[in-house]
Amino acid sequence: MENLDWKSLPFGYYRTSYNIRCWYRNGQWGKLEITDSEYISIHIAATALHYGQEVFEGLKAYKGADGKIRLFRWEDNARRMQYSARGVIMAEVPVELFREAVFTAVKLNKEYIPPYGTGATLYIRPLLLGTGAEVGVKPSHEYLFMVFVTPVGPYFKEGIKPVKMFISRDFDRAAPLGTGTFKVGGNYAASLRALMAAKEGGYATAIFLDAKEKKYIDECGPANFFGIKNNTYITPKSGSILNSITNMSLITLAEEMGLKVERRKVPVEELAEFKEAGACGTAAVITPIASIYDPGTNNTYEYCRDGNPGPVTLKLYNKLTGIQFGDEPDNHGWITIVE
Repeated sequence: MENLDWKSLPFGYYRTSYNIRCWYRNGQWGKLEITDSEYISIHIAATALHYGQEVFEGLKAYKGADGKIRLFRWEDNARRMQYSARGVIMAEVPVELFREAVFTAVKLNKEYIPPYGTGATLYIRPLLLGTGAEVGVKPSHEYLFMVFVTPVGPYFKEGIKPVKMFISRDFDRAAPLGTGTFKVGGNYAASLRALMAAKEGGYATAIFLDAKEKKYIDECGPANFFGIKNNTYITPKSGSILNSITNMSLITLAEEMGLKVERRKVPVEELAEFKEAGACGTAAVITPIASIYDPGTNNTYEYCRDGNPGPVTLKLYNKLTGIQFGDEPDNHGWITIVE
């Protein structure tokens, strides 16, 4: 392994030593397989390639000042992967199999876990594919579960620095009764046109509105949205957004800090009332929003005129990352030490 510049790592793929695989065949899961290959052999008629039978997860391993390796709420990732698998009719990965694969991948690649203090982490990607050959539209009879890891820097290069976003009115990410609540690749493919439009316009990402009425905030690019006003943490409630584990955690922390919490529909017009706003998810943790431009009304909503995160956003960020790295006490049983 060559010496990595941990503080300059992008949020991208970097090869590590091993990944983990497990096949579902004849109605049951097999044993874990360890490989150093970055490639898989897949049938040309696999349902993952033709009918989108694919779900994935994202979590991280954190190295603390004490040298211990921590995982954050991995059980919630395991259960969400099962939920996503049910959503697109795939074989569910048992929680214990998920645990064994994730922990094995982390242990075998421990030299790639970035040192404490660099801001970098080891990103863990569990992936489930329909590999059975089908030409008719039907669920696969065979599945491949994999876990690979890669060291990453912050999702947004600006880090905790506030970024500009814009509202996408020309594209929808997911329909109300579609796959928006499942972590499937198709949702991200559907977001790419809006994401590219945002980048071309000089914005960090796009904010999606509900597909039915175009009245309410839905997802915030690849993350959940939240706004702060009147000592209240407000985040959208919708049938077409991902149930973010990061957002769930922030809701708990906000309540402990004395904030009220509201999970409800958030009208576009309410953006004018927020004192702070942000995007949250495993990859970005929290990305403060400096401003949101709405091309439909030509309004720009400003939140961080001084270029710094709002005080509530920063406090939430520091508290959550403090727990993840072991600098703050874990009062909720969210952390598991990888022995």
